[in-house]
Amino acid sequence: MLALEALALAAAAVWYVVGLLTSTPVSLGGAIFMVVLLAALAVLMGAVAYQHFRGYRWTRSAAFVWQLVMVAIAMPILLAGQILAGIVLGVPALVVLVLLFSPKAVEYTLRTGGHPPVL
Repeated sequence: MLALEALALAAAAVWYVVGLLTSTPVSLGGAIFMVVLLAALAVLMGAVAYQHFRGYRWTRSAAFVWQLVMVAIAMPILLAGQILAGIVLGVPALVVLVLLFSPKAVEYTLRTGGHPPVL
């Protein structure tokens, strides 16, 4: 799920660049900032997903914070009446929040009991 979120962020960055090339932005500086921000978030979430796959403990907290941000973005969208967009943003975040604290995910990221780290 984390890797899919990273890919979605990368797709949003590409979509934003295409939008910039096909229309004139109100603020060029703001548009460039948004592209850089989306690309940076995609890279960071990709790194979190990769390191989580390798079993690093710190990735759970990074993923947890990102999911809270996504829920915080989804709630006002839902309350504004854009149900589909709110569900698309909120449901995956809630699923990841639940999965992050499942016993298997916690055990996988603890690296205890003499198990070698996942490479």
